Amino acid sequence: MNKIKKLIKDMDKPLLVLTIFMISYGLLNIVTASSREAVTQDVPLYYYFYKQSEMLLIAFILSIIILNINTKKYDTLALIAYLSILAVLGFLYLNGDAHRGSKNWITIGTIRFQPSEFAKPVLIICVSILFEKFYKKLRTKGINHYDLIFIILVVGGLYPVIVFLQKDLGTGMILLGIFGILFLSSPILKVDKLKTSLFVGVTLIIIILGVLASGHKILTEEQIDRFNFFNPCSNYEEGGYQICNGMIAINDGGLLGLGIGKSKQKYSYIPEPHTDSVFAIIMEEYGLIFSTILLGIYIAILYRIFIIASMATTIRGRYFCLGIGTYLFLHIFVNLGGLFGLLPLTGVPLPFLSYGGSFTISLICALAIVQRVNIETKNKKIKI
Repeated sequence: MNKIKKLIKDMDKPLLVLTIFMISYGLLNIVTASSREAVTQDVPLYYYFYKQSEMLLIAFILSIIILNINTKKYDTLALIAYLSILAVLGFLYLNGDAHRGSKNWITIGTIRFQPSEFAKPVLIICVSILFEKFYKKLRTKGINHYDLIFIILVVGGLYPVIVFLQKDLGTGMILLGIFGILFLSSPILKVDKLKTSLFVGVTLIIIILGVLASGHKILTEEQIDRFNFFNPCSNYEEGGYQICNGMIAINDGGLLGLGIGKSKQKYSYIPEPHTDSVFAIIMEEYGLIFSTILLGIYIAILYRIFIIASMATTIRGRYFCLGIGTYLFLHIFVNLGGLFGLLPLTGVPLPFLSYGGSFTISLICALAIVQRVNIETKNKKIKI
């Protein structure tokens, strides 16, 4: 009990309180957001609430474990996790069954999970550990660093490449974005970053041109349709259906919303409104004012994560937090960007609010890692 009290004492309280609030609100909101889906799937009204609760319980147990493991012990665990997920992703690409055009799901009995969601925090951990191991050599001028940079590129690039090949554009974008931000903020010298970025950019252009010249397509027809998002209601039948109905829901909500449970668009207009379009239902039922408060909470959570990153006493801790903050930001940006017609709608879940087991477990565990970094920072300062 004393150990638990010590852990809680050393955790970042604002981040903890905001996280608990968003998790609690998101769980309760799933009841109303999934009501139509429960009827069409012929399951009890609270079915998705209970399923999400189970995932949160698993995430809570894993978080307790994470909070008690020193980040210095991550090396072997991270390697095992990285190779395991890599093997599973490769297997799904070669032998998996497509779900909505993507080979990114594993089904075991009644349990379905998405390995690529767990790839996000694992990629952050592995790349951050490499930054710490190679730090002195990468910062030393006058020597060749490209052998180390090559290792970093392979570790950071394999996941996005395989996920793109699985035809999961949204998750691939998130993974690539996380690695891209980590690489640009890495201890690698600026001149090496520039040369490496140019080399990778030219290589990608050559590969894309080669694929197109061979008669193959980079994106599927469904993915291409999603780029038709600038005026979704004029392209209602070809890629604009979900975005257009989401905008109708947002417009109907006004400042104060229609009231809890009174959404109209969730009934047969927005597909699976409890997943990637959940924010449209929130704006319709709760209105612009409450939705703006939720956005403010997102900003506060990101602010706390980046503050913890700036105060970290280890290189890996700093990049853990930076990567996880980027992970959270990209999910918010891509999800809401698609909802508001600023980006293609890619099916990326919204943190805390979207229904989804794999993403929920991944996100909560990632935030537990941030708290573990904060605990180590406080303990380090106490010892000094």
